[in-house]
Amino acid sequence: MASPSSGFLPTGSLIESLVHISNEVSSINKLPFVQMRNIGTMVRRIKLLSSLFEEIRDTNSPFPPSSILCLTELFSVIRRVKLLIQECSEGSSLWNLVQTDFVSKQFHVLVKEMGKALDILPLSLLDVTPDIREQVELIHKQTKRANVIVDALECQRREELLQVMTINNEKNSKKRGNVDWKKVEEIMCDIGLRNAADFDEEISRLETEARKQAGTGGLIVVSNINNLVSLVSYSKSIIFRDEHFEKTQQDFDQGLHALLKNYDNSSSFSSKSTTFTIPDEYRCPVSLDLMQDPVIVASGHTYDRSSIAQWINSGHHSCPKSGQKLIHMALIPNYALKSLIHQWCQENNIPLTEPSSSSPSSAQLERSSSKRRLSEKAIDHISATKTATDAVRMTAEFLVGKIATGSPEVQKQAAYELRLLAKTGMDNRRIIAEAGAIPFLVTLLSTHDPRIQENAVTALLNLSIFDNNKVLIMAAGAIDNIIEVLQSGKTMEARENAAAAIFSLSMIDDCKVAIGARPRAIPALVGLLKDGTTIGKRDAATALFNLAVYNANKASVVIAGAIPLLIELLMDDKAGITDDALAVLALLSGCSEGLEVIRENRVVVPLLIDLLRFGSPKGKENSITLLLGLCKNGEEVPRRLLIHPHSIPSLQSLVSDGSLKARRKADALLRLLNRYCSQSHIG
Repeated sequence: MASPSSGFLPTGSLIESLVHISNEVSSINKLPFVQMRNIGTMVRRIKLLSSLFEEIRDTNSPFPPSSILCLTELFSVIRRVKLLIQECSEGSSLWNLVQTDFVSKQFHVLVKEMGKALDILPLSLLDVTPDIREQVELIHKQTKRANVIVDALECQRREELLQVMTINNEKNSKKRGNVDWKKVEEIMCDIGLRNAADFDEEISRLETEARKQAGTGGLIVVSNINNLVSLVSYSKSIIFRDEHFEKTQQDFDQGLHALLKNYDNSSSFSSKSTTFTIPDEYRCPVSLDLMQDPVIVASGHTYDRSSIAQWINSGHHSCPKSGQKLIHMALIPNYALKSLIHQWCQENNIPLTEPSSSSPSSAQLERSSSKRRLSEKAIDHISATKTATDAVRMTAEFLVGKIATGSPEVQKQAAYELRLLAKTGMDNRRIIAEAGAIPFLVTLLSTHDPRIQENAVTALLNLSIFDNNKVLIMAAGAIDNIIEVLQSGKTMEARENAAAAIFSLSMIDDCKVAIGARPRAIPALVGLLKDGTTIGKRDAATALFNLAVYNANKASVVIAGAIPLLIELLMDDKAGITDDALAVLALLSGCSEGLEVIRENRVVVPLLIDLLRFGSPKGKENSITLLLGLCKNGEEVPRRLLIHPHSIPSLQSLVSDGSLKARRKADALLRLLNRYCSQSHIG
């Protein structure tokens, strides 16, 4: 157990938690078929570590406080490993296969973090057996030299899957007929889909993933996942059709005979189709008829275009199937499903008429005609091909045109869709900028419509993540408009995203100078530091930090009144930005004006001493930086440190157990205090 004076909580609950969570992970027997190597390796390592935790728990020897940080980090890593394994086990196997590189890198990050935690484990101070010590040392060595594990067979299966998806998306029916269904069955079997029930479960998991992605606005991702749903559905009907072929054929022949007998050739297909056994996934959830032009709405569900268009035009703004509010009214063509429906109809000799164009209203025609021209080129398959790039480019050009010429309502929708398109992918951000979006978005910052302003500033924030766009945004004269939104934006989200945009832009040195030279920029950030939400305060603090890296801006930040607010945030546990506030204060202490204002505040020194004991590793480093600055050119702060009962023990603890920077700074501060003691004694 750690002593009360060490500043740490008792370790019993931590050790029990470690034993419990490591045993939970170690007891995982049934591994998912995708990421099996990564999961198996991680489970074995944690199983070995669980022996260490159990031995620590069972020993009666004093527990060294210096190991608490390591064990806390290990608990965090193992908990995240458990969550990642759960995601792999409970999520879609096909989607995990598509994302195998990304998921493998997530495991690698956790392996490296485990190694970093073991770096600071004082194994020699723990009363454990030589066998346990040897096991832990072996794990430590393995984690240090571990590389990203990407299973070669999974990569091969992913490429084969993407080839199938590409062929299935071909408009040429002959090419679609080239799908090797034996190969598809082999892929499905390798990822655990071995009977019809497995296929149904996989479809359910894919639909769950699509709904989750739809909630974040990932339209292309939702389309990709829906393509997978279509592939699994059709694969199921192909792979397992022999089991029911005779009965299905009889039913089909009887139905066809009845149709030919009872209906003439002019009967509509929609009425005939009720006699056929149409797969449920090919029916529109609204009309229950075979879909002729399937489209995906914002919720991720697929409908026949005519049915959902009629639903939307009648004033509804929700998904008929889920009841979820639609965040936009765009209809994304589901070419993969349309291809499968056409193939199914051809194989069963069923005529499929083209969708009628007589019913939409004039407003519908105006909106959908442009989008249909755009959507004809849209990408639905998963691989990042040239087609996908062309689709993004055309989408961006279409949306920029709407911002340039559309009504305020059209501009609002276009700005929102650009915001979503720029949310992910450096290529998307580059393409949107090349389409000329930045100057038009800048003009929208001055609008009186709160949503247009919010969408425009957020789109610029997302675009600024691509470094080349930072220069283009500055060149478009955006900074004054962004500062105006920061200072008096119509919504708090707009103000906060303006602060985040300034943070992003100020990553470039020239931008630090240009932004700092604007007289309203720094005071506006300080205003958000006072009035913003937790996220807004953090965005403001990080933007101020970036600007203060340029020495000429430090005095401006001090004059704007940032220091008292930053000190208040140190005392506000609910604010949750202690480390960010400390980092800015440490930076401002590098100028005489900042150091003087910090020194005048009487609560600073006790706060910093507490942070030396209870703060994060980074917080401790910045606390010592501030104390070193305050101790120079004055006697009051050294005297207050010397009389405080916790300051010297905390510094001594950091000298032995802190990070490299913390050890160096703590040693320098202790030597400074020692000199002060000697000089006072001599005097």
